[in-house]
Amino acid sequence: MEWTRSETIGLASASCVFCRGLGLRKTPVKEDTKPCGCVFRAIFRACFVRYRHCVEKAGVTSCMTLDHAEGPTGHRFWGRRNEEYIADFELVCRRSLNREEYEVFQWHFLQGADWKFCIQKIGIDKGTFFHNVYCLQEKLGRVFRELRPYALFPLDEYFSGIKMRKVSVMQLRVPREIVGHEHEGEIIERVEDLTVVAETNVVEMPRCNDKVSRKFPWRRRPLKAA
Repeated sequence: MEWTRSETIGLASASCVFCRGLGLRKTPVKEDTKPCGCVFRAIFRACFVRYRHCVEKAGVTSCMTLDHAEGPTGHRFWGRRNEEYIADFELVCRRSLNREEYEVFQWHFLQGADWKFCIQKIGIDKGTFFHNVYCLQEKLGRVFRELRPYALFPLDEYFSGIKMRKVSVMQLRVPREIVGHEHEGEIIERVEDLTVVAETNVVEMPRCNDKVSRKFPWRRRPLKAA
């Protein structure tokens, strides 16, 4: 995957001393750029916040979404995006981390324990604990973005889906000032192969349908006097 500045500059930290808030940093060996660690940590935090949101709503029946399957037949299938995201998040973390990193991830992020309890439970010192936290955040942030064929980040593409459409280049009539009088009025054949372009559906999945909202209406809380 090729990382660009337009993608990393919105995720980079303004106080980062390595990338200076740009999201890309130069490698010391080759004259090349790579994403900074603050970008990967921002991706991990965004995915983890959405994971906690889905876990908190696990007791409530989530809405089923109708998705379109790519292919010549165009079948449709139903799915629960919140439950699917919880399963994908946990499985990706379990496969990407080693034993020591996953133990820190399980106690600190999944169980919500602080660093004092974690170093006593795991049996490591404070410096090693925070080093593992930063390393696993960067590792998982890269995996969440570069996962194929379906990445966990960006979140709008995961929950809303991606529409694929084919675009072809049309025939263009060359103007006179470009080609001269000798080629005036000629049509140059510039029809290329069909190019597949991905479009993100910015409309997020519905929170609840009309049937659920009628059965469980939202009640306004009375305002308390100051």
